Amino acid sequence: MPSTLLISKEIPSLQYKPSSDRFDLTWASPLSTLLGLGRAAGADFIEFFLEKVNYISCLAEDDLITSIAPRLSTGAGIRIFRGKADCYVSTNDLSFTGLKNALEKGLSILGLTLPSPNAFIPEINLEMFRDYASAKGKENWLRDSSSMQEMGDILLSANDYINKKASHVQSRRAAYFRDWQEVLVASSDGTFARDIRLTQSVGYNLLCADGANRSSIGKRAGNTSDPNFLKTWDYQTEALDVAESAGKMLYADYVESGTYPILMANQFGGVIFHEACGHLLETTQIEQKTTPFIDKKGEKIAHENLTAWDEGLSSNAFGTIDMDDEGMPAQRTLLIENGILKNFIADRAGAMKTGHPRTGSGRRQSYAYAAASRMRNTYIAPGNYTLDDLFASVDKGIYCKKMGGGSVGATGEFNFAVDEAYLVENGKITKPLKGATLIGEAKEIMNKISMCSQDLGLAAGFCGSVSGSVYVTVGQPHLKVDSITVGGR
Repeated sequence: MPSTLLISKEIPSLQYKPSSDRFDLTWASPLSTLLGLGRAAGADFIEFFLEKVNYISCLAEDDLITSIAPRLSTGAGIRIFRGKADCYVSTNDLSFTGLKNALEKGLSILGLTLPSPNAFIPEINLEMFRDYASAKGKENWLRDSSSMQEMGDILLSANDYINKKASHVQSRRAAYFRDWQEVLVASSDGTFARDIRLTQSVGYNLLCADGANRSSIGKRAGNTSDPNFLKTWDYQTEALDVAESAGKMLYADYVESGTYPILMANQFGGVIFHEACGHLLETTQIEQKTTPFIDKKGEKIAHENLTAWDEGLSSNAFGTIDMDDEGMPAQRTLLIENGILKNFIADRAGAMKTGHPRTGSGRRQSYAYAAASRMRNTYIAPGNYTLDDLFASVDKGIYCKKMGGGSVGATGEFNFAVDEAYLVENGKITKPLKGATLIGEAKEIMNKISMCSQDLGLAAGFCGSVSGSVYVTVGQPHLKVDSITVGGR
């Protein structure tokens, strides 16, 4: 650690040689010195985020591997606060001089300059090193993951199998990626923590055609922390499910537009809650005054049968993290309890600017982005009803089994396509439907989710926002929405 007698003019002559192979304790002294330098310049808070990434994706189209795309990157992001103003700079030069130059640039943006040559540089006492990677056996994850040969072999076998099980196949794709990331966070409040993340995803997309009839169905699985994930992917079971859905939708009737009660399937059905409500509970929305829930904490914003969580702890889930990108340990955050808004999703800046406590939700795509309040594993909790109860409650409505893409406005207006839907009459599924689009507004639909079953299911997703694209989990049990506008023909 640097001496408390260190003065500014001595810094250019310092020689630090932290490990280039891994982020370890050798990084404590140079980062502590730089944090102290920033504090001496007048900054209220400084954070360093160091990152290494080893990413690869593989795509099989029909009977060929058409793309293998690797990506390696190393860099650091530096966030500096002065009062409630802050700035963010990034660099891919992790030398002491490179980090110092980036720090100086950030300070200048906030109107701060390095201290005079004879100024004392305060010592920043970093906490005892929290090394989640070593403590949880993550050091060999990258080595133990699937090779490029295994990726190609598995994806081609998957495509061959689905071709045998589906009818009227026009195109078939199997895609996989592996994203390995090592991060180190050091801040002027003493935070000093390291982690390794391994995120993987694999799935199908099947397009079938027979004359003018078309159907397209996709299904994707995601995982964190299991190097054997691809090797153990049950592509045969997944292929049967995708092929069956595509076959039913190929000759389905188009849905008639109108207002219906709907039943939504578990797992990826939770994307609507994520998009239409979850984002509105992030403190970035409070800062921008673009959420209708800005002053609703402690008030009823949803049906009394609805409870929802955001957390980073579920085993192997796509949004699971041991610590966020600001070094805060993961936790569970109760968002809504029996319809009452309990908490918002907050990062450091959000907590400073809104007063809502941090929730371990400061996340970013890479070192090129400042962390922001982002969801992790976000889902509606299981309820007290059975699946039979839900169906029995519908005289005429629509069962939305697989959700597709959609869009959400800044204040919660949304529309989502339904890839696989069925007409429900007198509590029974009667025929497949296609072309359905769900249209609504967050603050209205939350009060119309009146029944939740007990079969909570989670699904992998990707979320884009101010700090880039991050991996998240969406989820819910089967649920009933009493009425919603359904667009169709």
